Amino acid sequence: MKNHTSEKYENRDLGTMGRFLMMALAVMVITTLGAPVAQAQLEDLKKPEPTVPQAFTLQGEFVRMAYNNEGFVTLGYRIADGSVGDEWMLLEMGVTLQNKIRDQKLTREDLTLVTPDGTHISLASQKEFNKANLRALDKRATMMRDSINYFPAGVTRVNTMNFFADPSGKSRTLAYDQVSLHYQFATVGRIYFHVPGGIKVGQHWLYVQFADSVVQVPFRIFTKEEGKEFRKMWKTLKKEHEADMK
Repeated sequence: MKNHTSEKYENRDLGTMGRFLMMALAVMVITTLGAPVAQAQLEDLKKPEPTVPQAFTLQGEFVRMAYNNEGFVTLGYRIADGSVGDEWMLLEMGVTLQNKIRDQKLTREDLTLVTPDGTHISLASQKEFNKANLRALDKRATMMRDSINYFPAGVTRVNTMNFFADPSGKSRTLAYDQVSLHYQFATVGRIYFHVPGGIKVGQHWLYVQFADSVVQVPFRIFTKEEGKEFRKMWKTLKKEHEADMK
């Protein structure tokens, strides 16, 4: 059975990420609601707080990265942010192992979406995926994708994460229930979750279970107003975040 705990994982970026997300959200609320209402709203805001030791950071408007001493995960969620109310969430995901960690298998059961209300949702099955007919969603993701090519320096190859067959039917890909992980390979692909009741605004997490630990990748679904303000501030926040990391 896999163990979710470890005492050796890095945590140096935790406070940094929290500070900048709080700053971004504060400005969003003040700008869109006005100072009096904003003060009340700010009291309810909480920074992302993983329940495990790890480091995480933002690499783009809709790209997040999280890692510990065992596993490394990048995540793109632009399409998910634009799909509020829809019952299917598409995420672009890349995963690898840290330097010289032994080879592992990543299974469907190792990926979990946590919604703002704390609901844990398992990765969809290929049968559910086929029944949903997500070709339009997949096409939109192809047209609006962000690079998630952020991996440790030792990664030299890219493998495809085939948890789902190509929904367009153009390629003869097969769906598998597990993929192999190696510290020199980046395993990249799209993952899909069925979200009953539709995608909600707020703090989400992608949990990725490795052999001896779990990496929790935070990502926030914005309202339209929040999204506009965040895009205005993005470059400044990124520069300040990177300076603080140094």
